[in-house]
Amino acid sequence: MSKKNHGSLIILSGPSGAGKGTIHNELLKHDSNLKLSVSMTTRKPRDGEVEGVDYFFVTEEEFKKEIENNSFLEYAEVHGNYYGTLKREVERDIDNGYDVLLEIDIQGAINIKAQKEDGIFIFVMPPSMKELKNRLVKRGTETKDALIERFKNAYKEVNEMSKYNYVVINDELDLAVKKVEAILIAERCRVDRIEEFDVNNQEELIHELLVDFNN
Repeated sequence: MSKKNHGSLIILSGPSGAGKGTIHNELLKHDSNLKLSVSMTTRKPRDGEVEGVDYFFVTEEEFKKEIENNSFLEYAEVHGNYYGTLKREVERDIDNGYDVLLEIDIQGAINIKAQKEDGIFIFVMPPSMKELKNRLVKRGTETKDALIERFKNAYKEVNEMSKYNYVVINDELDLAVKKVEAILIAERCRVDRIEEFDVNNQEELIHELLVDFNN
């Protein structure tokens, strides 16, 4: 048996502050067959973010041209900025045999599921809403009003968990990463990911066996 040549689409999402980015960084360190999809966005780069590595940063005008060209697997406006997953980036890597990891917001994940039910959808949860609040505050990247808005959205987003295949609670990072790795291993062993046995030439193979035993 051998793994089929095409890769899988893996969607990792959850409330802002749940730790999706940290988990995906750890996964990429340990799995050479896993590639992170780079999304396009109209938001400004944060300190340390690199063009083409973290995001493709574009203007709103450029983003809307891509919409007109039907370039996105999904796109959404989140907190006043556009984010989109480029079809060409995802399809190229999957065709080359890589498993493609999308770390996207919940709205985007739901949009993708409507098109690609064979994707692997993983929902990352914080251990509690109190801990989520603490994580958002510690990041120090948002204004007070933005923090409140994100926290309100998180309550709504948790209710979407039932639309995913798996849920991972990110209490201890190492354990959360191991759970996601276990999910990916199990998915790669699915029957529909394995090529059929070659059942041709049965008589010839049986004859070879008999010869081997007689020798």
